[in-house]
Amino acid sequence: MIACLAANPSVDKLFEIQRLVLGAIHRPSGFVQVAGGKGLNAARAAEALGARVLAVALLRGHTGKWLEEALHAEGVPVRAVWTHGENRSSLSVADRDSGGLTEFYEHGSDVPSSAWVELLHAVESAWEPGGWLTISGSNPVGAPDHGYRDLVRDARIEGVHVALDSDGERLRLGLEAQPDVVKINASEARGLLGVPTSRRDDALAAASKLRDLAGGDGHAGIVTRGAEGVVLAAPDGSMYEGRLYVRGRYPVGSGDTFLAGLVTALDRGDDWEAALRLALGAATANTEMPGAGKLDPARAAELAAQAEVRIA
Repeated sequence: MIACLAANPSVDKLFEIQRLVLGAIHRPSGFVQVAGGKGLNAARAAEALGARVLAVALLRGHTGKWLEEALHAEGVPVRAVWTHGENRSSLSVADRDSGGLTEFYEHGSDVPSSAWVELLHAVESAWEPGGWLTISGSNPVGAPDHGYRDLVRDARIEGVHVALDSDGERLRLGLEAQPDVVKINASEARGLLGVPTSRRDDALAAASKLRDLAGGDGHAGIVTRGAEGVVLAAPDGSMYEGRLYVRGRYPVGSGDTFLAGLVTALDRGDDWEAALRLALGAATANTEMPGAGKLDPARAAELAAQAEVRIA
């Protein structure tokens, strides 16, 4: 079973317009909104891929009610912790002429310390020994930076595998508790490690360093590189690289669906090569469908079979 923490969920909206013009009025030709934020995106994608999933989310007000109803409509089980205020919204604007994407993300309102403690207890009651916990995205304002670290530590004590996907101080502190997998993008790796990551060899070195920071043997470090694919420092020290030469129009949520595909495969006992293939297939299938974390599982499997994964 995969428990997916969604500490800072969001109503994720996508507008499609022909051309973005500064200062102009735009009338979208397409509009999609989903129950989003990285944790809910990962839960939705893992559910679609056939995993047994439980999202644990901090929900607030009328927006939280909409998020809960949207998840139920999609068949994604959710355990909600309720607090005051409203959940945040995020907006992505896709420019058809340029193929570009402009994004706006709210921080959200402060979370009281009591609600944060209740959320951690809800996660602890959701996970299963031998299963997985995904911790992805930001904390709400007011939550402690060490919150993810404490959760990683407690999960691993209980025999739960942990995949961490965050940034900044939350990531640095989370690594201290030695998650089984840390998955970040090249920009986040550069910020954490202070090293270049644009070239293949640099990204491989960064993945190896991430593995060391996460605990070394038995742990994995992954750096995603957008169109350039992904590099992995596996738990046994092997280095992999993977690419998939297919591009879609909707990249929002592709990192979250990558994580979902990876953990879904690992949870069912696949090896690392197969896990990378499914992760790449899921991420690419997400880019072909509007709405973060949305994918066609049959298309994800088809794309996974096309992925190139090899020892680096």
